[in-house]
Amino acid sequence: MLLRLVRTYLRPYAAPLAAVVGLQFVGTMAALYLPSLNADIIDRGVVTGDTAYIISHGGLMLAVSLVQIVCSIAAVWFSARNAMGFGRDLRASIFHRVGTFSAREVQQFGAPSLITRETNDVQQVQMLVLMGGTLMVSAPIMMVGGIIMAAREDLGLSWLVLAVVPVLGLSIGFIVRQMVPSFRLMQERIDEVNRLLREQITGVRVVRAFVREEHEARRFGDANAQLTDVAIRAGRWQAAVFPTVMIVANVATVAVVWFGGHRVEGGHMEVGALTAYISYLMQIVMSVMMAMFMLMMVPRAAVCAERITDVLDTESSVVPPADPVGELPERLSLDLDGVTFSYPGAEEPVLRDVRLTARPGETVAVVGSTGAGKSTLVNLVPRLFDATGGAVRIGGVDVRRIEMETLWSRLGLVPQKAFLFRGTVADNLRYGKSDATEEEMWAALEIAQAREFVEAMPDRLDAEISQGGSSLSGGQRQRMAIARAVIRRPDIYLFDDSFSALDLTTDARLRAALRPVTRDATVVIVAQRVATIRHADRIVVMEDGAVVGTGTHEELLESCSTYQEIVRSQLTAEEVA
Repeated sequence: MLLRLVRTYLRPYAAPLAAVVGLQFVGTMAALYLPSLNADIIDRGVVTGDTAYIISHGGLMLAVSLVQIVCSIAAVWFSARNAMGFGRDLRASIFHRVGTFSAREVQQFGAPSLITRETNDVQQVQMLVLMGGTLMVSAPIMMVGGIIMAAREDLGLSWLVLAVVPVLGLSIGFIVRQMVPSFRLMQERIDEVNRLLREQITGVRVVRAFVREEHEARRFGDANAQLTDVAIRAGRWQAAVFPTVMIVANVATVAVVWFGGHRVEGGHMEVGALTAYISYLMQIVMSVMMAMFMLMMVPRAAVCAERITDVLDTESSVVPPADPVGELPERLSLDLDGVTFSYPGAEEPVLRDVRLTARPGETVAVVGSTGAGKSTLVNLVPRLFDATGGAVRIGGVDVRRIEMETLWSRLGLVPQKAFLFRGTVADNLRYGKSDATEEEMWAALEIAQAREFVEAMPDRLDAEISQGGSSLSGGQRQRMAIARAVIRRPDIYLFDDSFSALDLTTDARLRAALRPVTRDATVVIVAQRVATIRHADRIVVMEDGAVVGTGTHEELLESCSTYQEIVRSQLTAEEVA
């Protein structure tokens, strides 16, 4: 998964990657040449007292060092640009893929996990790409070059290199293998901490209202402690890498000095060559350490890559039509013909053989107890879900055959949970119509009974709305969401329990203001409050995912026991109204 992900998203950066490889090759070869020059200075300059030789070769060493520095800086610069571009493209791909998901896929992954995959997981893979350009390229060049240069200095000590490299590789490989399960578990723990944090921030008022601060603090503390334990476990193994490398390197250096000293004493090796050999040995050890450092990053990045690929490889259950219909009639009807919907793996369907018809100029209400499937039914129209049986038709065309943009442009959906975006009042209204004028905005606010409180704000249409609309009351959020739908003047209005937070007076005024606007449109209202829907042209009563009654308010009072129970439970409120 990791290799496929990196290969796919680094393909546009082939030229900069080639530049990184070339620069790292030149820089590493310059680093490998320096110990050999130093050996020559010792053997032919210091030992013989040739000052001119020392100065000339010292200048050459400075020039080689300058080349190494310039190449290293340039390689890091290109690597950083490649890694940042890679991260940007990968985040954009995840964002666009999640944007195509239906509500089913979003629920499958969960919002906290999707956020973690978009941020932390991408960052881990991005860091691997960055370090790969600086370490992974230079490490094998330095290792192979160091072995060759060490053998060139003295072939008799080469057995030390053959002993050191495998020991170092096996030691660090064992440590890396122990870290893989911890890294995998760490990402899951991060998901859990994000989920709890998001939940507690969103529900902070509920937590305080029920005095559950200590309980929530314990929940978060437990999740945080579990994450800490896993991180410490991985950190302990990670902390063992550097001491292991240093032990092997120091033992190898002592061995080189011991055996090399005997060779110098016997006249088989010069002092400068011994110094160079020690330098090459250290370079070999450092290259192995760099390679192992990359291997330490690979397990966690591989886990993150799997999680990212899971998102990128998940196809939405709502598939765009192969041969989309782009033209629809001027006035649209809505028909649900034997619609059935089931979640994957569910024992019972949420909706069963639902039949509903709404014509232009009609207001059709859907009422039922909690869990009857009302919201699911409404969500099938804009294809937030797709029906698993039957068909949903708009203007006589199955919604699964309509071009997505065309479908959405003809609908005005006010969801059950009114959500506003961070920005101004005008910004939120322009989500409904991007080129809306001030007059259109005020008109929509007037219809939605929101003009009064918007005018009371210091900046009116330019007043700031906090994320999710938390700076407004529930009723104000609902009215803003209704205004956002009204401003686009859609052909089909879908109100999913959109009046529940309004008092009866405001509810009545809002519905009265909507009538002239929706006279030629198809209106579907989902509600639990009878006062909201009693004057609808037709009321559909649902229970356990099935339609159990259809008719006017008066007809259902006589023929539908479920509707009678709903009305009876609200009778006192009705009489007060």
